[in-house]
Amino acid sequence: MNGVGIIMSIILGGLAGFIAEKIMKANVGLLTNIILGIVGALFLNFILGLLGVYTAPSLVVQFIVAIVGACILIFLWRAIRGRA
Repeated sequence: MNGVGIIMSIILGGLAGFIAEKIMKANVGLLTNIILGIVGALFLNFILGLLGVYTAPSLVVQFIVAIVGACILIFLWRAIRGRA
């Protein structure tokens, strides 16, 4: 996550993963929520960087990016497993 520390990345990742879990109606645990949030934020920041869009290093922006990224990861996981 751009501009936030390790501890804040874990906290934001956990919250973002939890919110993405509720939005996508997935049933995963706390550790998976944290991983989904952090990896989702990294994934979406990478994709946006490839498109030439760079996000601000603020907590609110990175939190939104993490939520959207985690939702995309849940969607992709379901599509790969055939449960879309």
